[in-house]
Amino acid sequence: MSHARLALGKIGEDLACRELERRGYAVVERRHRQRGGEIDIIARDGKTLVFVEVKTRGGRAFGGAAEGVTWQKRRRLVRLATEYVVQRRYDDCPCRFDVVAIHLEGGRPVLEVFQNAFAAVG
Repeated sequence: MSHARLALGKIGEDLACRELERRGYAVVERRHRQRGGEIDIIARDGKTLVFVEVKTRGGRAFGGAAEGVTWQKRRRLVRLATEYVVQRRYDDCPCRFDVVAIHLEGGRPVLEVFQNAFAAVG
């Protein structure tokens, strides 16, 4: 991955964390890495454990940022989140998947937060 793309991703995650915290989420962990991938942000929204995928795009030439969360990416996130929940014994904790889509328009970020963006089934 190019340095510019990594930098854009880091900027996006920073913006996403600030927005989530503004909305009352408590960020638990960032860039959680385990075998098979990475979860961008793990947060709490009240009693709910939230696994957040952040997609940042420099524009809309290739579609919206949220469209970048393909069925393959969703399946991988579900698997990673399941492993996280089992490892930490959060078996009775409600969980959901949110997506933060960020577009840089005219050099300014535009954020959209999609709560409960997809289900763990599939």
